[in-house]
Amino acid sequence: MNRIAVRTAVPASLSERSRTTMRAALDGARGGPRTMLAFAGPAIVASVAYIDPGNFATNIQAGAGYGYALLWVVVLSNMIAMLFQSLSAKLGLVTGRNLAELCRDHLPHRCVIAMWMVSELAAMATDLAEFTGGSIGVSLLCRLPMLPAMGITAAVTYSLLQFEKRGFRPLELTIAALVGVIGLSYLAELTLTQVSWRAVAHHVVTPAIPDNNALTLAVGIVGATVMPHVLFLHSGLMQSRVSARNDRERSTLLKFSNLEVVAALGVAGLINMAMVIMASGAFHQGNPDIVRIETAWHTLTPLLGSAAAGLFLAALIASGISSSVVGTMAGQMIMQGFVRFHTPLCVRRLVTMTPAFVVVACGVDATRALVLSQVVLSVALPVPMIALVWFTSRTAVMGRFRNRMVTNAGALICTAVVLGLNIVLIVQSFRG
Repeated sequence: MNRIAVRTAVPASLSERSRTTMRAALDGARGGPRTMLAFAGPAIVASVAYIDPGNFATNIQAGAGYGYALLWVVVLSNMIAMLFQSLSAKLGLVTGRNLAELCRDHLPHRCVIAMWMVSELAAMATDLAEFTGGSIGVSLLCRLPMLPAMGITAAVTYSLLQFEKRGFRPLELTIAALVGVIGLSYLAELTLTQVSWRAVAHHVVTPAIPDNNALTLAVGIVGATVMPHVLFLHSGLMQSRVSARNDRERSTLLKFSNLEVVAALGVAGLINMAMVIMASGAFHQGNPDIVRIETAWHTLTPLLGSAAAGLFLAALIASGISSSVVGTMAGQMIMQGFVRFHTPLCVRRLVTMTPAFVVVACGVDATRALVLSQVVLSVALPVPMIALVWFTSRTAVMGRFRNRMVTNAGALICTAVVLGLNIVLIVQSFRG
């Protein structure tokens, strides 16, 4: 009888084992670095949005055209991202609900519909950048036209999305592995590129906007780094994990969450800086007019060798596939949260990638579409930012975990910076 029981026993899934470890840690029965890893996951998934192909496009143009001059924008964007992702995670942990659901329940109906439409457009713009970027990488690797490459990318991303049916852990580990590919690729790229680290240190802390085109790129970098859809997603990712039973456990979960946000987004920020540094070292002196990802790849081989070009391609494909997966997850959560409407995963994937197929079929330059999509995202960004600050500062929603005055002040300043950049961009566009 015991043998039969052993044979028929179903092993615990990765997600169930992670929940057991997290629960033991909250009960004080387990501790240490390995236990902390069980809490990691949501911020890693969110960090993918900060190193997507849109970042490749804007960072390559920034480094090639202006050297290290716009590194400070990357640092500023990353600091804003850390603050708002921590607020999003806190909202999900404390309330047990995601940002879209709270907007639906607490805001006027017309406002909710408007926010939903803007958020859906932002999700489509996001997937345009991510899906197109990954397809560019597949096209270059397999020497295929863009449309067949997009078909391959669609099949791969849909296959990865199936991991979500097995719980949160398999998909998180898959995305973490892809982030590792991106990070290691750019770490290797830096060893092949001539870098002036003194100039890097100077421009990291010295704000400068050389001209109007640099201003457009700066707004694009903000749009590519602080992503609207992932502010919705991070709050929802906290719902599928262990639930806090009291305020003590909520405080513990918030501590782990904040550590993960700093670590995951810190890595994403370093990767973004590496993109600008590599583009500056490789292209700024002799090829400052490089604006297309394809041109950058072709130019890398004679400049830095085939290894650098191969690493660039590996990072681009990993970035496009992983961020497209995350974008689809976010789009699904936005629709369910705002309008309580659930669509099958295959339908959602088809809807979000259709604009990319249309853009490519119409002959629009893929890299140009990437950069413009990031500007669209920066215009849509204030919607979730303002909502997030408002909800996390309300005692009725957050209880004793509402934002402190310092946090609110920092969040409002960051929101004002983004709004200011957007207004300047709109004025500049009308003048142009």
